[in-house]
Amino acid sequence: MQDLLFVLLGLALLIMGGNWLLKAAVALSLRLNIPKIVIGMTVVSFATSAPELIVSIKAALDGFPDLALGNVVGSNIANLGLVLGITVILGHMDVRKSFYTTDWPVMAVASLLFFGFIFFDGQLQRYEGMVMVVLLFLFLVYLLRFQKTAVVDELPEDDVPLPLYKTVLYLGIGGAALWGGSELLIEGAVGLATYYGVSERVIAITVVSIGTSIPELAASVIAVIKKEKAISLGNLIGSNIFNLLAVLGITSIITPISVVDDGLLYYDVFWMLGISFLILPLVFLPRGLRLGWRDGLVLLAVYVVFVYFTIQ
Repeated sequence: MQDLLFVLLGLALLIMGGNWLLKAAVALSLRLNIPKIVIGMTVVSFATSAPELIVSIKAALDGFPDLALGNVVGSNIANLGLVLGITVILGHMDVRKSFYTTDWPVMAVASLLFFGFIFFDGQLQRYEGMVMVVLLFLFLVYLLRFQKTAVVDELPEDDVPLPLYKTVLYLGIGGAALWGGSELLIEGAVGLATYYGVSERVIAITVVSIGTSIPELAASVIAVIKKEKAISLGNLIGSNIFNLLAVLGITSIITPISVVDDGLLYYDVFWMLGISFLILPLVFLPRGLRLGWRDGLVLLAVYVVFVYFTIQ
């Protein structure tokens, strides 16, 4: 019971900490007169990936590499299967041209690169992490130079200049909440794994990854209920790209990550690749560049099957 409480408290702190950090990051960027396009594609993306990044670094440093890897792989599967699935069941989503010209190809390359790095030796080395971070940097430079029109401000309500003391306050409590949340989440997750006799990988792939995808899910459902534009497919794919290239890239630069549970190599990674490649035909069939409720049912069913066989 205590372990479950730690997990729930940890997730709550991570969600609140990520939100506070996001407010501080945007306010700081506005104060420094950084162009809005740069804020959206760098500051906001990194801030919204902060919970996954902190959890993965902490888990890897504490000697739980499967929590670090499972958190990212599971989060990528949940973003497309659970979050996108529920969102398009509630209301159809029109897909922008940038999906097949930029977003999806980069996600596919990032996913295959991660697979190639980790599958054959079961490790993410420092130099491999550096390659991933460099690829992310090149992707951002490409977006800034050639794809400015493809970037839409998903969170205009956050573009509010704050007094300096509030910015510093949000930065401080956001960072503290992320650190405290990661401590509680990892302790609770390891405790649950020990209590139920399952691997850290299973807890990471299910409980932890769903928890770190809750902000995206909440934002999507609220947007649909308010009949506003739902979170875009590009936003979710961008989150997956950052999870792979930034979170795992930076984590493996700090400390190389080795796979403990082979299920991550021979099962979870293939599900991640499968659902990533499934998105492409769903977007184009039967109606081009649109996702509807039938597509949502397919994605949600795939996610339910994945979770079912993972916990068996």
